[in-house]
Amino acid sequence: MTLTTDPSAVSSTVSSADSWPTHLVTEVRPGQDAQAALDRAPAGGEVRLLAGEHRGPLWIRRSDVLLRGEGAHLTRIVPGAHTEVDVPRLHDAPPSVISGVVVHGDDLSGVAVEALTVEGFTGAGVYAHSVSGIRIAGVHAVDDAVWGVYVRECDSVEVLGCRTTGAQYAGVGLSFCPDSKARIADCVSHGNAFGVFVDNSSGAVVDRCTATGNAIGVLMLNQVYEGEPEGGVRDGLVTGCTLVANGLSAGVEDDGLGAAGPPISGVGIGLIGVERVTVVGNEIRGNVPSGPSVMEGALSISSSAAFGGDDPRDVTVTWNLFDANEPSDVHGDDTRSRQTFTHNRFRGSWSDGVPGQP
Repeated sequence: MTLTTDPSAVSSTVSSADSWPTHLVTEVRPGQDAQAALDRAPAGGEVRLLAGEHRGPLWIRRSDVLLRGEGAHLTRIVPGAHTEVDVPRLHDAPPSVISGVVVHGDDLSGVAVEALTVEGFTGAGVYAHSVSGIRIAGVHAVDDAVWGVYVRECDSVEVLGCRTTGAQYAGVGLSFCPDSKARIADCVSHGNAFGVFVDNSSGAVVDRCTATGNAIGVLMLNQVYEGEPEGGVRDGLVTGCTLVANGLSAGVEDDGLGAAGPPISGVGIGLIGVERVTVVGNEIRGNVPSGPSVMEGALSISSSAAFGGDDPRDVTVTWNLFDANEPSDVHGDDTRSRQTFTHNRFRGSWSDGVPGQP
């Protein structure tokens, strides 16, 4: 059913999208006002950005709304005229940065962003803050300066089938989500400081993701930051991932890749101060540093107690393939002997002294 036939106006039809209930669809052509469509969208409504280039930033501040493109190769959101967006500033970024799609509002829930590219913003590509039930699927975040996809203080999180490249910090970042119930699956991260970053968030599953050409493929970090919520990384899973050739150098230049942190390079997985995390069935290969790094080894397990976190506890590393990593396949501090290693295959540089290995 067509609700408007004016070709110069936003057109609306009633239809059904995958995994979204029957709802009102508002179609927005390039050059039309997508923000107005988002502000009018009813609960269960979809704002569909038709193929072409749309100007951001866009702000989703209503619950039960889907923002959907026609595919990441067809629908692009790029910087336009600056629009003031009332959202907490990005961590480790100046307040003036602008994110492409922002999801934030009072008691916000049930929001999805799907099937589009967000490119060239000075903040994050997609930034969701304080949302209960957020799905980001089939989104490409390209050369967004600070983060690709950044989810903070949310629960019931899904980041599915996204591709991220060129972020100063993480391609996909999950921060301060104490009960995230997060699934980060089938994502590809390339050329970021961190491919996937689970930052002081618990209950996260990183599943079948690919991280190549970053400084570190997957980082799970428990650390206390002044003025930030309580930390902790518990009950996590990294499974079925391909973590290959992560050799960029980050944290070396004051305004460069990963500038807010210490130097990191050549790491497949970093587990810092985590509890009850399982690493199973991953390919961890060819991770060789190109610069200095505070972490050694393709899998690095260590304590964060010295900077307000904890010792790692109950980490299980099983059925992983390690190959051609330098300077070592596995590295840890004196807490390593308290973790469990079983059925891993070491084809590369080093395996001596790994608990549970021949």
